[in-house]
Amino acid sequence: MWWYWVAWLIFALVLLGIEVHTQAFFAVFIALGAFAATIVAVLGLDLWVHAVLFAGVAGAGVLLLRPVVARAARQRMGPPLRLPGASDSLVGHSAVTVDPVGDENHPGHARLAGERYLAVTREPGGLPPETHVKVVEVRGTTLVVMPYTGG
Repeated sequence: MWWYWVAWLIFALVLLGIEVHTQAFFAVFIALGAFAATIVAVLGLDLWVHAVLFAGVAGAGVLLLRPVVARAARQRMGPPLRLPGASDSLVGHSAVTVDPVGDENHPGHARLAGERYLAVTREPGGLPPETHVKVVEVRGTTLVVMPYTGG
C-alpha cells in the first residue's frame, strides 16, 4: 500500500520532535528505524520487511549506539551550572525520608523544614522511610540525600 511510507515518515518525524524535547537519546534511534522502514516502504517491499528493518535498526541503535552517544554528551556538558539562590541554602541541612528513596529512576520524598521534597540518593539499595538524611546536592527541585552520620 502506498500510504505505508507516509505513516512511517510521520512516525519518524514525531519521534524526532520528541527527541528534541527530551534529549534522552532513545527516540532518535527509534526514528532512524522508522526512516529505514520508510525507505523500504517506498521501494514497495512487504510490511513484514518494514517491521523487521524498523525493529533491527531501532534496537541496534538503542543497544549499541545510545550508550556511546550518551557518554559523549555527558562528557561535553561539563560541570553543572551553579547559580546562587535558594536551593544553595538547602545543601548541608538534615531531613527525614517520608517514603522509600532510591536512585533517579526510583525517587521518593523527604521532609525538610516542614516541606515535602522529591528526593533521590546515591546510596546503593536506597533508603527506607523515616531515615535521617543530609542534603548533599539540589537538582532543580529534587534533593540528593545521603544517610545522616551526625556532626
